[in-house]
Amino acid sequence: MIVVHRLNNSELIINAQHIESIEATPDSVITFSNDKKIIVRESASELVDKIIEYHQKIFQLSFKLTKEEE
Repeated sequence: MIVVHRLNNSELIINAQHIESIEATPDSVITFSNDKKIIVRESASELVDKIIEYHQKIFQLSFKLTKEEE
């Protein structure tokens, strides 16, 4: 899950695994796998960074759990 902000600055927590695409228009448009779209304040590059950070956390947790099982 990542935190984003709508244009009115309200906080929204979304599932990064359901993001299909990000459009870099003057505002960033996130399209989900169900074709729902939201417009957010974060730039496309900020969103990509948040998604990468999210996946890194998942990988690190998975790796840690695997190591503990050994």
